[in-house]
Amino acid sequence: MTESPATKLANGELCQHVKNGLKPASNGFAKSLHCSLERPPKHHCHSDGEEVHATSHHGGLVRRPFVESFEETPMLVAVLTYMGYGILTIFGYLRDFLRHWKIERCHIAREKEEQKDFVPLYQDFENFYTRNLYMRIRDNWNRPICSVPGAKVDLLERASRDYNWTFEYTGRVVRDVINLGSYNYLGFAENTGLCADAAAEVTAAYGVGVASTRQEIGNLDRHEEMEKQVAKFLGVESAMAFGMGFATNSMNIPALAGKGCLILSDELNHASLVLGARLSGSTIRVFKHNNMQSLEKLLREAIVHGQPRTHRPWKKILIVVEGIYSMEGSIVRLPEVIALKKRYRAYLYLDEAHSIGALGRRGRGVVDYFGLDPCDVDVLMGTFTKSFGAAGGYIAGKRELIEYLRSHSHSAVYATSMSPPVVEQIITSMKCIMGEDGTTIGCERVQQLAENTVYFRRRLREMGFITYGNNDSPVVPMMLYMPAKIGAFGREMLKRNIGVVVVGFPATPIIESRARFCISAGHSKEMLDRALSAISEVGDLLHLKYSRHRIRPCLARPSDDGVYEDIDD
Repeated sequence: MTESPATKLANGELCQHVKNGLKPASNGFAKSLHCSLERPPKHHCHSDGEEVHATSHHGGLVRRPFVESFEETPMLVAVLTYMGYGILTIFGYLRDFLRHWKIERCHIAREKEEQKDFVPLYQDFENFYTRNLYMRIRDNWNRPICSVPGAKVDLLERASRDYNWTFEYTGRVVRDVINLGSYNYLGFAENTGLCADAAAEVTAAYGVGVASTRQEIGNLDRHEEMEKQVAKFLGVESAMAFGMGFATNSMNIPALAGKGCLILSDELNHASLVLGARLSGSTIRVFKHNNMQSLEKLLREAIVHGQPRTHRPWKKILIVVEGIYSMEGSIVRLPEVIALKKRYRAYLYLDEAHSIGALGRRGRGVVDYFGLDPCDVDVLMGTFTKSFGAAGGYIAGKRELIEYLRSHSHSAVYATSMSPPVVEQIITSMKCIMGEDGTTIGCERVQQLAENTVYFRRRLREMGFITYGNNDSPVVPMMLYMPAKIGAFGREMLKRNIGVVVVGFPATPIIESRARFCISAGHSKEMLDRALSAISEVGDLLHLKYSRHRIRPCLARPSDDGVYEDIDD
């Protein structure tokens, strides 16, 4: 059997030691220009998925189906969705006219009359969407819960007397709402059990707050143990933890890249990655979502043309991707990204916020899912807020990289240390997943999550709903499309004691509003069946079963394994 490039590269290359984080001028421009760019005939995707060739770090070839479906929006639905937004916009301008003449009361923040000659503090036109569209369905967000965010939650009921501008609590508690919105993938967000007991003991011993940064007097022994545990869990040399997941991206990317560097970012990357790239001052170029041809084209152009105007070589080229994309439910084509990264001597930044703990036979994330060597990813990032039921994030990789970030990352130098009970929650849940607690609870939860995910996705497709993403992704977007159905679906589901998250423009493309379900290992089959029954009932009520069963795996992109050839050093 002919080896794929991912196989040959993973087997034939070792991680390079770097100084001061990611060393500049290591893209290998001369060699890359002499690479063979010939491609074999393209393979077509089939409805049963495509084979992705990966390489485990034990040297074996891994073949697994890579099935991602993105069914095309029906033409009639797209037209009606645009019409819906058009009608809402027209009525919005009409209501703004009435507010201007004080016929209708305006609740939105606005300038005082005596400040009319000042530079505007509030951008009135930019708030048009908030005033006239978001406010109509605002009751679907920010719902207060009064219990542990487990498989079921308790909600505080609230009501609005002014069309969602303000809310009042009724005093009633809606109990036992099936939770399909929280990122509690492995069910560790709980108030009983091993993790909760360990966190309580540490709270009694250390307190809740540290009141200092890690570099001053806030570096506890529990912090040191947590970082060693994270490195061991991921199979890398070293790791560093941060108190906020969003800041892990937004504050560390500027420490790794700067002026004269090029960041190649997936078009659907999270806002924290986008912000971090912008703050870095690097040149940013965006490639099509999970499209290896688009990524390689940008890499080629970067190598051939260099920086604008001067045409000097880029100091660094950093590819930024996510493990699971939280709005699409898709999984990064990591073996092919690694093959391209090695071929063009670029660096790879992998955000595993949603995939760590939720993917892979051992729960080690997308690297484990494909059976790859974690050493092939230069910067491993993830969060503790989802699968581990805690808070914060981490950066992991080579020891030199972590030592560099300890002194150069704003999030490390200026941020207060993580709370001791949160740290203990991370340590205990991670040991549980690894089986170091002497039980098989963690392994069973990883397996249960995988089974729940496949079952839930299959049932939704059988009912006729259009779902996005990979079959193994616990993030399950279900398409709603029309703006009126965003609020209606959330309200109707809550009436049936099912808590869901609905998402619309501008968080998604204008015609791709959706409900986003997050599956958990804590969900029993009875819970999922009850939720599916309610979804089907509401789907019939709101006419949401749009699928014509013409599912196109991977956006009909060709399988890219076997395309990128190895480079002789």
